[in-house]
Amino acid sequence: MTKDPVLEKGPVLVLGGASDIGLAVARRFAREGHPIQLAARRPEELETAKADIEVRYSVPVSLHAFDALAIHAHEHFIDTLPALPEAVVCVVGLLGDQRESETDLEAAVRVMRSNFEGPAAILGVIANRFEARGSGVIIGVSSVAGDRGRATNYVYGSAKAGFTAFLSGLRNRLAKKSVHVMTVKPGFVATRMTEGMKLPPALTATPEAVADQIYAAVLKKRDVVYAKPVWRAVMGVIGAIPEPIFKKLRI
Repeated sequence: MTKDPVLEKGPVLVLGGASDIGLAVARRFAREGHPIQLAARRPEELETAKADIEVRYSVPVSLHAFDALAIHAHEHFIDTLPALPEAVVCVVGLLGDQRESETDLEAAVRVMRSNFEGPAAILGVIANRFEARGSGVIIGVSSVAGDRGRATNYVYGSAKAGFTAFLSGLRNRLAKKSVHVMTVKPGFVATRMTEGMKLPPALTATPEAVADQIYAAVLKKRDVVYAKPVWRAVMGVIGAIPEPIFKKLRI
């Protein structure tokens, strides 16, 4: 078992615990001896995963109903947890469909709220609790899509850009409060959400690989993590394209 001086085997809360990445993250931290709090809109669907993690890793797992868009209930949600977690990993998000978002205002707002407003609101509540306690780790899973707005996914990308900026500001605010804030940008990940999409193997990670990167980055107290380092270079190139040229592209 890896020495884990950063979290000291405290509980880890996974928001979006029913997602492939969320479950991979839960298993990765459970493997290191952390109690797990899995939060999802339909926690009853996680009973099998809960039993598997408890048997496989001999750690307690609790299930919690959580709706990121129910902002009014966020404080109560934290109050009902069995214990204030030592770390929280937010994997909440909705890819949506760009074409639909261009013509359906409700669809666009749902994507924006699911990727920015909801995740930012709950992490803001948790940040206040961690700051008052004087410890904690906050991990927000954002996206490389937020590094520059592109015609093919700018509704999703703009929401992720907002979330990335929120995490950056939160990290700056809490830097001297013994609360570490980390931003994770996975790039393409082979999950149920991307099933059917043609993803380039060199740029595509597995949920387990993302979870490994997150755990390793927590131990090193990293600030911004690209799950596949090549994405940093890719987005650097995309970001450097002059606007007159960029407007002619569809990437």
